[in-house]
Amino acid sequence: MIAAPMTGPTTPATSIAFDDLGLADAVLKAVREVGYESPSPIQRAAIPPLLEGKDLLGQAQTGTGKTAAFALPLLSRLDLQLAQPQLLVLTPTRELAIQVAEAMQTYARHMKGFHVLPVYGGQGMDFQLRQLRRGVHAVVGTPGRIQDHLRRKTLKLGQLKTVVIDEADEMLRMGFIDDVEDILKQMPEEKQVALFSATMPDRIRKIVEHHLADPIEVKIKAKTATVASVDQRFVEVPASTSWRR
Repeated sequence: MIAAPMTGPTTPATSIAFDDLGLADAVLKAVREVGYESPSPIQRAAIPPLLEGKDLLGQAQTGTGKTAAFALPLLSRLDLQLAQPQLLVLTPTRELAIQVAEAMQTYARHMKGFHVLPVYGGQGMDFQLRQLRRGVHAVVGTPGRIQDHLRRKTLKLGQLKTVVIDEADEMLRMGFIDDVEDILKQMPEEKQVALFSATMPDRIRKIVEHHLADPIEVKIKAKTATVASVDQRFVEVPASTSWRR
C-alpha cells in the first residue's frame, strides 16, 4: 500500500511536478493552462500506476484532487482513433457525473476529436442515444442509467479499457452497490479497475477482492475540515417532531 499523507511545503514530495508523471503532452498542456502547479498527494500516488494500466484502490476524501488523479492518466491512455467507449466512470449522483465529465472535457481540451458523455436519469434519452451513435471515448454515469443503456444494448463495452468506481461508499449508502456489481459483470474480463472511496466498509472491500487484480493501494490522510476554534454541537430530535415558527 502507498501511504500518501498530506505534506508540507518543505517536504521533497512537493518537488515533483506534473511534467515528471508521464502524462500525454496534450493533457499536460491543459494542466498548465488551468493553473495546476504541483500534484496533490493522491495525484502523485495514483497517476503513475494508472498510467501503467494497474488496478488501483484509492481511499481519499472529496476535495483531495481525486478526479484529476484518475482523469489525467486515463485520458492519456485513450486511443482517439477508436470512437467507442474505452473509459467508464460510475458515480452515485448525476451532479457528480456532470462534474467529472466537465473536468474531463477541460483536461482533454487539446485532444482533438475527444468526446465524453455524461448519462443519468432525468436527461433526455434521445440525446444520449444520438451521442452514443456518434461515438464517444468516455462515458460518465449513474448506475441506473448505465444499466438502462446496457439492457437496450445502446452502450457497448467491447472496447472498454478502464472502469472507475467513484465514491464507492456513497454508492453503498444510496443502495446502488448491487447495480455496480451487475455492471462490472457485464464488462470485458481484461480491464483496468480503479475504485475510490472515503471509507472502506466490508461490502466495498469484497468488491475490491472480487473485481480488482492485485491493486495498488493509496490512502490519503484527511486534513481536519473544521477550524479548531469552532465549537460544534448537535441536538437529537424525534423524527415525528414538527417544527413551527
